[in-house]
Amino acid sequence: MQANNRYLIDYMSLPSGLHTFDFEVDGSLFAEMESNDIKDGDCKVHICVNVSEVKLDVNVMISGAVVVECDRCLEDCKMPIDFSGQLLVRFSDLQHDYDGDTMWMARGDQLSLKQYIYESIVISLPYRRVHEEGGCNPEMMARFVAATDEGTEENAED
Repeated sequence: MQANNRYLIDYMSLPSGLHTFDFEVDGSLFAEMESNDIKDGDCKVHICVNVSEVKLDVNVMISGAVVVECDRCLEDCKMPIDFSGQLLVRFSDLQHDYDGDTMWMARGDQLSLKQYIYESIVISLPYRRVHEEGGCNPEMMARFVAATDEGTEENAED
């Protein structure tokens, strides 16, 4: 199943009230979104949608891990993801901009959560992405230390 069809909710077929959905995120989402930061992933997405006549209240919980490049050794690094957020979906025939908290859509369209899920994972990543202490590639760290020592020696000679 392609990622663009995987995160759709056909809310029009649902009666008013609370409904739950579970999705899985893998590397296909990040490939489709042409992510430069995230190489792969394995996350579980749990969605609770409260359907009413005028809006959808969507609670999103994402847990798992993604693979990014370590800022220190440049090797693949698994980063945990733990996200919880709320999205309000309002219906309108007029076009409105998505502001991160409220999504506007025409009544009858299917709710696509692909972009919201992707953005939620991206903002869950820490600013500095590094292996846990001792987890970096020892060969690369040795090169880093050697290059740092050479730079220190050159500065000492000046």
